[in-house]
Amino acid sequence: MTKVGAVLGVIVAVLALLLVVAGFALYRPDIPYERLEAKYARPTSKFAELPGGVRMHYRDDGDPGKLVVMLVHGYGDSFLSWEPWIQHLSPDFRVITIDLPGHGLTRAPEDYRSSPDSYADLVDALAAKLGLPPFAIIGNSMGGGVAWQVAVRYPRRLNALVLVDAAGWPVSTLQAPPLAFRLLQTPVGVFLLKHIETRPITSAALKAGVVDKSLITRAFVERWVEVQRAPGHRDILMGMQPGRHGVASEAVLSKITAPTLVLHGEQDVIIQSESGRRFAAAIPGAKLITYPDAGHLPQVEIPDRSAADVAAFLQVQTAGTPPTIP
Repeated sequence: MTKVGAVLGVIVAVLALLLVVAGFALYRPDIPYERLEAKYARPTSKFAELPGGVRMHYRDDGDPGKLVVMLVHGYGDSFLSWEPWIQHLSPDFRVITIDLPGHGLTRAPEDYRSSPDSYADLVDALAAKLGLPPFAIIGNSMGGGVAWQVAVRYPRRLNALVLVDAAGWPVSTLQAPPLAFRLLQTPVGVFLLKHIETRPITSAALKAGVVDKSLITRAFVERWVEVQRAPGHRDILMGMQPGRHGVASEAVLSKITAPTLVLHGEQDVIIQSESGRRFAAAIPGAKLITYPDAGHLPQVEIPDRSAADVAAFLQVQTAGTPPTIP
């Protein structure tokens, strides 16, 4: 072997070693559910055993005798982002906040396959399990897609629907997908998101979605990343391909009979505000409110104003609704 060849061999060996060391340094294993529950569960946290081996985590706050409001989070999120709204709404409503499979503290089998339909079916199963009377469902982003699917598939369950920067229209409504969403489009990107440290990527994606970047604190990013590392969560998340569930249409949405409020941040770069206008136009009688100074997460960015708009809408639309169990 020549001296040049020997030097090149050493360089290659060193680079390979550095890659291995970097891989170990960046690798992030699962976090056991017990640790996550000890850190993030709340005094009002409960669990329900549902069909398909799903152990759904949910919070149950407020007065059990009042109108039920169910809050459904977006992709990669959890019940934790609804905390400001829970504080605002629980004095006047019974507020149930759920974690969908692949999110938060909910456990699902290894072979669980998520979709808006399967998530809507679980909402129906939870409502049956808890014996809920007709309730208002509120969903943000992907959770908005689940909410309107419930309104279409299980209309008897609802007395109101609120869509918050909701998903469902074709992927062209994604104006500027963050790096995390772009990585999901490639096998290498999916592998990286499954196995390496994602705090910088997650932080950038979350900041892209809001107007006031200071809201995305280190603690906010930390809990977002940690709950995604629950056993099995990353497999479910990586299989979902956000933005590809383009199933909304005027023909489908015209079937919704629940009184509907559509909220949308005008500065949303994840799902354009035009999407909110399309929902409001397609759902009979829907009311639209847009927020010039908010992005993708009005419940986090402008919690007082957005929660007040929701409360006012629900109090008017559900006045006199009989609390009967279907």
